[in-house]
Amino acid sequence: MSGATKIILNPRIQDYLLETADMTIKEHTRHFKALPLGMRVLFSGTLIVLGTGYLFAMIYVFESHAGRDGKPGLSVNDLIIAYSGSKTDTKLESALHGPMANMLPAEEKNKIIAWVRRGAAEADFKSSGVEGIIERRCLICHNGSNPHVPNLTDYEDITKVAQADTGMDIFTLVRVSHIHLFGITFIFFIVGLIFIHAYIRPQWLKCITLATPFVAILADIGSWYLTKVYQPFAWVVMISGALMGLAFAFMWITSMHQMWFYRMPPELIENDGRVS
Repeated sequence: MSGATKIILNPRIQDYLLETADMTIKEHTRHFKALPLGMRVLFSGTLIVLGTGYLFAMIYVFESHAGRDGKPGLSVNDLIIAYSGSKTDTKLESALHGPMANMLPAEEKNKIIAWVRRGAAEADFKSSGVEGIIERRCLICHNGSNPHVPNLTDYEDITKVAQADTGMDIFTLVRVSHIHLFGITFIFFIVGLIFIHAYIRPQWLKCITLATPFVAILADIGSWYLTKVYQPFAWVVMISGALMGLAFAFMWITSMHQMWFYRMPPELIENDGRVS
């Protein structure tokens, strides 16, 4: 005897299978309010530490680049000088206008700059008082112990930074690039992993927010190199950095708000706290 066997399932089992199939088809996760308290505490602690670290990173970026053009604040010209160099200043002058500006009094800074513009002659090195200034103010850090910091221990080393400023060299850019690519990727992966528990409508806004920092970091780092060739790419560096900061702030604020101060809307409650 041939034929198909008909299997009759309990209605409850049928409902369970249909619900399971529906859950596997639709992408979803649980909203913050549907998560255990311990997980929300873990997420909050992670966001607070990462947010503090991001804030300090922004302060460091500002202090490293601001004022290179001789004007207060961070501008596109500062970024051009940092990556492409200066047409008028030497490396030493650019540093004294920018990240080293607050490391010594203005009078001593002007003496060094004046010595460089007179030709940075060795005979004038001691008589002008530049040697003493560098010994007092610079050799604490620039003593040759750190290979990533210019060595200023003698006249020959100082003349190397008294040459035309061509911006960051390729080796430095490569070293900083791989650190940023690995580090920032992990930061935004962790923040994004937390942010996916938020309820955001329309859904495309959530997806764009998650993708923006990864696109921005590639554009940012790529533009470091391109700025050396074509200076207007410094605008891409600035815009990319701003987009990363905005994405981080939006995900951070949204996640913290929905974790502790948010009331789930009726449609989210009916959906058992599932978000996509």
